[in-house]
Amino acid sequence: MIMPGGEIAGGQFLEVVPNRRIVFTWGWEGDNHPVPPGSSTVEIDLLPEAAGTRLRLTHRGLAQPFIDHHHEGWQQYLARLVVVAQGGQPEPDPGAC
Repeated sequence: MIMPGGEIAGGQFLEVVPNRRIVFTWGWEGDNHPVPPGSSTVEIDLLPEAAGTRLRLTHRGLAQPFIDHHHEGWQQYLARLVVVAQGGQPEPDPGAC
């Protein structure tokens, strides 16, 4: 996938349970990148709740300072997802070119 700013992220799907769970590897393409494709794993679970659905995201296999960097990115894009899930249109992506 091409991210805002032109970096390319890559990985493979490991598990797909429709409407419940996705697990995939994650990393960044490029020479000598410290987080290469397949070096970390992302788990996304959709958990039913009385008021709707809770999304639980777990990203494993990252070392500092990459944990903080990815945490900020996930927070940014999950906040945008909430707006869309509520029927809204998010503001333009500040990281997009």
